[in-house]
Amino acid sequence: MRITGISTHVVGTPWRNLTYVQVHTDEGLTGVGETRMLGRTDALLGYLAEAADHHLTGSDPFDIEDLVQRMKYGDYGRAGEIVMSAVACVETACWDIKGKALGVPVWQLLGGRVRDRVKAYANGWYTTERTPEGYHTAARAVVERGYQALKIDPFGTGHLELDPAGTRYAVSLIEAVRDAIGPDRELMVEMHGRFSPATAVRLARELAPFDPAWLEEPVPPENLKALAKVAGKVDTPIATGERIHDRIEFRELFESQAADIVQPDVGHFGGILETRKLAATAETHYMMIAPHNVGGGVLTAASLQLAGCTPNFKILEHFNDFADSDIKRVVKGAPEVVDGYFTLPDAPGLGVELDTDAAAEFPQQPARFDLWAEGWERREAGGGHR
Repeated sequence: MRITGISTHVVGTPWRNLTYVQVHTDEGLTGVGETRMLGRTDALLGYLAEAADHHLTGSDPFDIEDLVQRMKYGDYGRAGEIVMSAVACVETACWDIKGKALGVPVWQLLGGRVRDRVKAYANGWYTTERTPEGYHTAARAVVERGYQALKIDPFGTGHLELDPAGTRYAVSLIEAVRDAIGPDRELMVEMHGRFSPATAVRLARELAPFDPAWLEEPVPPENLKALAKVAGKVDTPIATGERIHDRIEFRELFESQAADIVQPDVGHFGGILETRKLAATAETHYMMIAPHNVGGGVLTAASLQLAGCTPNFKILEHFNDFADSDIKRVVKGAPEVVDGYFTLPDAPGLGVELDTDAAAEFPQQPARFDLWAEGWERREAGGGHR
């Protein structure tokens, strides 16, 4: 079997573009992968066009490791977010092909099942009015859909510092959410790399009475000593990793023991096997893995394949019940959350198919997501307004 080419399909929403890559073969099997870029979709498409000529056409889709190595290192320049996201799309699609050809789900090819279902947490649900009352009502809707966990960034446009009034307001939002969901559901607090270590520590202590399941990216991701400073002063677990695109770059994080949960994005991290390798290293450091997942049905399905065979897998993020729910019909067989859990898919490959006709109904948009703009949490066109 040989790869004959690829096709790309961009599904647009006001705040995110999802890129789907189909890998075609001379035996009629087609696999699909997905990633979500912020502001770099055209750059991704440009690289994929070059990579198709340089690395993909004529390759055996079963030789996944070789293909990843050639895409990652064969052009000499250091692979970053764009290259690793393209690699992820192609790698995931090749696993899809391999599973279909052999008649088994991808998790079966990566060591076999360790669980039958995967806990989910909701994100994208707090696009309502940014008030305690609004967030209380929205959080209740998450619970009513059966979710046992949800995540929120309550900090507005906070950057490095958060003044007393902003702190009190953020705390009031978290208090309202905790009241809405009760004491037994997990409440993840997202900080989006906003704060200095001192501010992050202070906020962690203010939020401690509401029992956060984790603090995510409390400081910007570039300085791991700053993250270690926070981790050494708070009791809440620390989660990070969505903006790291190569497992080699996790080495310092593992050595520092500055995090409890690592959050690679399968769609930015070179794909399923690269993420599985990272999870194995995380396991040796007694860390859990909870992938960042802001994509659609294909990326969710790929993350579930990883979850199925990974002992230290904690939980999977899910946006599409609350943000842009219409795009779920782009993917036939898209995974659904029932009573707070995904069921591990048993169908060959990823267990999903891209509906290209439905995808064409959501053309690429000039999507922009600006976390420093007022109203960013509404995820509307323009990413908020300064």
